[in-house]
Amino acid sequence: MGSTRCQLATGHGARGHRTVVHSPRVRNVVISVMLLGACGSNSGGAAAIDAAPIDTAPAPGIDAPAGTEDLDMMASDFECVLHWDKVNAYRITNKLGHDPLPIANNATGGGPFPVGTIIQIVPTEAMVKRRVGFSADTHDWEFFSLGVSSSGTTITTRGTTDVLNAFGGNCLTCHTKAMPAFDLVCGTTHGCDPLPLTESQLVSIQNGDPRCP
Repeated sequence: MGSTRCQLATGHGARGHRTVVHSPRVRNVVISVMLLGACGSNSGGAAAIDAAPIDTAPAPGIDAPAGTEDLDMMASDFECVLHWDKVNAYRITNKLGHDPLPIANNATGGGPFPVGTIIQIVPTEAMVKRRVGFSADTHDWEFFSLGVSSSGTTITTRGTTDVLNAFGGNCLTCHTKAMPAFDLVCGTTHGCDPLPLTESQLVSIQNGDPRCP
């Protein structure tokens, strides 16, 4: 792994979607901040990260019809990443009961991930597969910047085309380099710019998630 990439790797709540609440340990890792800054900076109109925690953000496009399967994440839905399956360097789960592993483990690309899939390579960033039609630009992924501590998770920023990491890198810009068969999910052979961290370093960051018991 080498220079740059923003890898984010996510119901029935307030908007008619299932909300899953999980019990929540992250350490404050400088190396994780390095990762957050791995994407190149973006000059395209993305707002700076607001320090105030948020749960709900305006969804792109129109609201989903009643009964449409979706995963509108709340801060309490995020949990210790070590509870999830590990594929290559990232952690993956699906909160709606679908199995994302056949696609994630397909070395040649398995096409779109099922709605409800959450991918995280570090505890402080995530990508979540929303309903069909949520955002054509992001293949229906929603990106998150998170704050994590032993008391749980806060959502710092969420959205589609304008979510930035801590150093101003645009996450969608990084993920659009993935080959089409990989559904914007980056990996060492997916076409994205390489990360400046080894897999063992990423595992160390994941193991330091303060929400873990």
